[in-house]
Amino acid sequence: MNKNETKMKRGLKNRHLQMIALGGSIGTGLFYGSAPALQAAGPSLSLAYVLGGIIIFFVMRMLGEMVVDEPIAGSFSYFANKYCGEFWGFISGWNYWFCYILVSMSELAAVGIYVNFWLPDFPQWISALICIIIITIVNLVNVRSYGEVEFGMTIIKIAAIIAMMVFGAIIIFTQLGPFPQNFSNLWAHGGYMPHGLWGLAISLVIVMFSFGGIELVGITAGEAENPKTTIPKAINDVIWRILLFYIGAWFILMVIYPWNQVGLSGSPFVEIFAKMGIPAAANILNLVVLTAAISVYNSAMYSTSRMLYSLAKQNNAPKVFGNLTRSGVPALPTLLSSFITLIAVVLTYLFPQKVFIYLMAVVIIAIVISWFTIVLVHYNFRRKKNKLGEKTSFKTFFYPYDNYICIAFFIFVIGMMTQIPSMHLAVVILPVWIILLSIGYIIKKRSGH
Repeated sequence: MNKNETKMKRGLKNRHLQMIALGGSIGTGLFYGSAPALQAAGPSLSLAYVLGGIIIFFVMRMLGEMVVDEPIAGSFSYFANKYCGEFWGFISGWNYWFCYILVSMSELAAVGIYVNFWLPDFPQWISALICIIIITIVNLVNVRSYGEVEFGMTIIKIAAIIAMMVFGAIIIFTQLGPFPQNFSNLWAHGGYMPHGLWGLAISLVIVMFSFGGIELVGITAGEAENPKTTIPKAINDVIWRILLFYIGAWFILMVIYPWNQVGLSGSPFVEIFAKMGIPAAANILNLVVLTAAISVYNSAMYSTSRMLYSLAKQNNAPKVFGNLTRSGVPALPTLLSSFITLIAVVLTYLFPQKVFIYLMAVVIIAIVISWFTIVLVHYNFRRKKNKLGEKTSFKTFFYPYDNYICIAFFIFVIGMMTQIPSMHLAVVILPVWIILLSIGYIIKKRSGH
């Protein structure tokens, strides 16, 4: 065995894991992508986040149970290969890599939108290119540099959300705003659920995009210090924090400003404070949402490089991607992933106004496939453990019923995507993508490498 292959560093501490899990999911989905969900659900968007959060917590516990039992880099792709066979390992790994390449692209598209808040005429593609260069350099240094950068950017996001919630509460209870502030905005514009259960169901699709990235904590297993203690803590703590930030932030916003007057041209957070005549708050929040987009791009680069490294170790990708630098970084997977995201620069040049929503649609499909795989693999994992009489230390609560609930929910989400015109393309792409992955697997098996 090449000694270079054994040097992946366990440089991520518990504080890094907490911020990585939070940072991966508190990004564009919350600050920008939630605007269409708000239009569909109105004030009941908070309920959609509760329902989606419960499902994601189930998925996180399933992933956590497997990762704590065997802390391996690449997490569920490795477990898919082990407990469901080579085909599922190949499919899940490449799908996850593809998914977070698309996440990277959507974040890059959002970066350009946020920069345009200050510089309306600045080309979005240039903003995206600058972001690619900086984050690629960060990820090539070592895993600690990635962890520290992500820790710092996530602290900024969390501090801003808390400050915004406090400021919003002051507006509500002191009448500081330009118009009367009371809780009537929660029901005065069509009711708490203005479009009924249908609107709530539609919003769940976009809400699930918001939670994309939370499973990143499982990818860190191969580089986490004391993973058997830090990963359970990160999973148990992060879910209620995310629910607090999402529900709390949106509740405040919907109280201080009519939900039906929020557009889709930028971040609802920035737009609301700008319309209320508080430009300082709007400028600060725009800086924060820009930081959030860069943060998620940073996490996406990390996760795609580690997944490609894991695929190489499983012989599901060229072996050259399994090499590490002296500092324990899979440099070639990082560079390849970064290079491919340059496609986003081209897309933002050609379609600056539409690229985000289209990318988001395809990302939701890829994320759902990844989560579905986690649920399926966990089901086989527990069944084998139970058959062998082996115990795990970080059990899910309701096996196998939570597996069934999650699978039904994901099928429901894909079904609802057929009812959203901008997401029809993603639904069509789903079977095509599965077929392409299957062909790739067949070629790999027949060629022997």
